[in-house]
Amino acid sequence: MLIVVLAFLAGVLTILSPCILPVIPFVFTRAGRPFMRNGLPLLAGMALTFAAVASLGAVAGAWAVRLNEYGRWLALGALALTGLMLLVPALSSWLTRPAVALGATMSSRTSDTGSAGSALLLGVATGLLWAPCAGPVLGLILGSAMIEGPSAHSFSLLLSYALGGASSLAVVLCLGDALFSRLRASALLNTAVLASVVAISLGLDTGALARLSERAGTAAFEQKLVVPGLHRMQAREPARPSLPVEGVLPGFQGAVEWINSPPLTAQQLRGKVVLVDIWTFGCYNCRNALPYVRDWYRKYKDQGLVVVGVHSPEFAYEKNIDNVKRAVQELGIEFPVAVDNQFAIWRAFDNRYWPAHYFIDAQGRIRFHHFGEGEYEKSEQVIQQLLEEARQGGKGA
Repeated sequence: MLIVVLAFLAGVLTILSPCILPVIPFVFTRAGRPFMRNGLPLLAGMALTFAAVASLGAVAGAWAVRLNEYGRWLALGALALTGLMLLVPALSSWLTRPAVALGATMSSRTSDTGSAGSALLLGVATGLLWAPCAGPVLGLILGSAMIEGPSAHSFSLLLSYALGGASSLAVVLCLGDALFSRLRASALLNTAVLASVVAISLGLDTGALARLSERAGTAAFEQKLVVPGLHRMQAREPARPSLPVEGVLPGFQGAVEWINSPPLTAQQLRGKVVLVDIWTFGCYNCRNALPYVRDWYRKYKDQGLVVVGVHSPEFAYEKNIDNVKRAVQELGIEFPVAVDNQFAIWRAFDNRYWPAHYFIDAQGRIRFHHFGEGEYEKSEQVIQQLLEEARQGGKGA
């Protein structure tokens, strides 16, 4: 029950993070209309669709990836048409005439009432596009879904998260009803709808927003919810990290493809200090941590550090290998990347979070790990300490 409450609270916090921005224009197209017939069906459709798609994407195979991508493009087309209909009332009247005759208007007529059906369909389209920031709570839920497989429990947690996000949007929509009803009638919001469609179709919703502030502090707040007392423990840590043996490097069996390198094995990496970075290109937290990982690779690779990125996708569109290759190039990643579409490496590490950093010494032993953003200074100290141990013959722990 506690994790359900945490999932709902994490969803509520989404309203404070940049990742909610792409869906806001679609939600506010229903402002100024009766909430029960417009706002509620839209938000319910968005929440249910997100929970279903996220559940499917976490556990299904390549066919689900293709289905999700087709669904995203269909949703983008429908929302682009919605934006055009808002901007050009004559086009709206012409396009909706046959749909009205059939009793199945798709979306966003400029009447004052609208219909619950069109609002629900608009919510479904929005849910297909909504990929919220993967904070610690959502990462924990999706990670569990990947390991445990499809279940009613996983779906209920994802639905709880989505309902939290929908609830915060509902509050904003109701409180600002008079303002947004005026915006709905203006070209500003209508243009924002089309701009959001363009941004999502070009991938700007993951690229540009990741460069904004660190989710307005919501990730740190979630981390406190998941790991109570974390910051108090960090304050008492000594300057030189204690690095007990946590396990051994399990290797990278199960990677469906390698980028920037031929396949690597744990045996090949013996004698090297290894940093394994488990990430995914749509994760804002991963993108915020990535510059530090790139910097460590460039600074210490000549001293014996090997960085191996493990791309474990969070959502279905991140399983497309062409998308992964494009992201690796755009993000300036030069180190090897194992594409972990089946979560074989994720399971081998018994991982639960994005991003996750595992530090392995020259003898192949895991000596330190860190989940999420932050602790960059300590992580670099760990790298330096393990490199020093390697130069002294690998005696540590």
